[in-house]
Amino acid sequence: MGKLKIVYPICCGMDVHRDFVVACIASTNTQGVTEYEVKRFSTFSGELRNLRDWLAERNCVDVCMESTGKYWFPVHNILEATCNVVVSHPKFVKAIKGKKTDKKDAMWIADLFKHDLVRGSFIPPEDIRQLRDLCRYWQKLTWCLNGEKNRAQNCLTASNFKLDSVFSNVFGKSSSAILEYMLEHPGESFDVAPFVHHRCKSPIEDIQAAVDGAFNPFQAEKLKVIREHMGNLDRLKMLLESLILTLAEPYWHQVKLLLTVPGISEPMTAIRIIAEIGTDMSVFDSSKHLCSWAGLTPQNNESAGKKKTTRIGKAGQYIKPLLVQCALAACNPRSKKHPEILNKYQQLKKRRGSKKARVAIARRLLTAVHQMLLKDEPYSPFVAPAIELIPEKRILTLDEGLAMLRRKGFILEYDAAPAPT
Repeated sequence: MGKLKIVYPICCGMDVHRDFVVACIASTNTQGVTEYEVKRFSTFSGELRNLRDWLAERNCVDVCMESTGKYWFPVHNILEATCNVVVSHPKFVKAIKGKKTDKKDAMWIADLFKHDLVRGSFIPPEDIRQLRDLCRYWQKLTWCLNGEKNRAQNCLTASNFKLDSVFSNVFGKSSSAILEYMLEHPGESFDVAPFVHHRCKSPIEDIQAAVDGAFNPFQAEKLKVIREHMGNLDRLKMLLESLILTLAEPYWHQVKLLLTVPGISEPMTAIRIIAEIGTDMSVFDSSKHLCSWAGLTPQNNESAGKKKTTRIGKAGQYIKPLLVQCALAACNPRSKKHPEILNKYQQLKKRRGSKKARVAIARRLLTAVHQMLLKDEPYSPFVAPAIELIPEKRILTLDEGLAMLRRKGFILEYDAAPAPT
């Protein structure tokens, strides 16, 4: 029967809070006896440097802590250069109920960690972390901009302006010009023809009927504030995008590789993927582990031989929606660039539905990204090996032939026997 082994004879478990950190050093001798030394430190930078020196005096270079919100960031930043820091999800180091204090939590983390029973989270290098922070903020600005567009549309609906019925994009060139004129001249009738672009497909008569509404004075002022906020968000996104492109210059080779993946056509999309998973794929055991980390694999929830659920996990809140968007672009039936992706999507859609098919294609794309970054190669479509068209067994009985036709979906009809004369 196997026994637990002491992997880290000298290690430290930390219980991290907003204002203080409780650190417990577990020192195990050759006889297997462990001694504990617990000390509390403030989370100010000076006290964290004292924590680093305290660990160095006791020859402790292996540290484990739970990822408590954002409070572990400053501790990790100071200890990263001198210690091997493992950050774990709280569910993997949760203490036993009824025996939970700050000191006992730190001791419990140290006990688990010295036996190497703690699963560490993926923490990318510092430059990737900075790039990830900027890209996530860029995404949040995008979400905020989409929210403002929805509020602007609500103002138009409340004022009975049906621009969304005649324009595919209410915030396009023609619609924006019409909306700006209506706000500058409230209640005034005007001809929309000079404002409509020549490539607009909607008839002028329909557009003229769509602007037959009335702005409430307060709704008009609200819409002006919303439009100004949208303009500010656009300018902030452009400024932030320039910072992201500057920070991503060392990874431009990997960006060019990802631009060959189906569904990835913009450098910003490739940079956002690199910001989430990094460029060193050796930190993941395989592409399956990467897909599981991104939340693109079914959950393992089985008991008594019955699967409780096959839903995908909640992980990958930023990379998972991005990959699904890339999958939607790659599965566009109007695009003939990657027929292998489109054919696979259509096969899965018939059996499992469109939503599960999109997640499956997103996982396929992430698997391709993993192999590309691991081998430093551009995307190449999978080509099935050639098979022998003529089967070895060419003689079939009548029953075998009928069964083969039924498997292929043919409906067999039998003629009635002729009546005897």
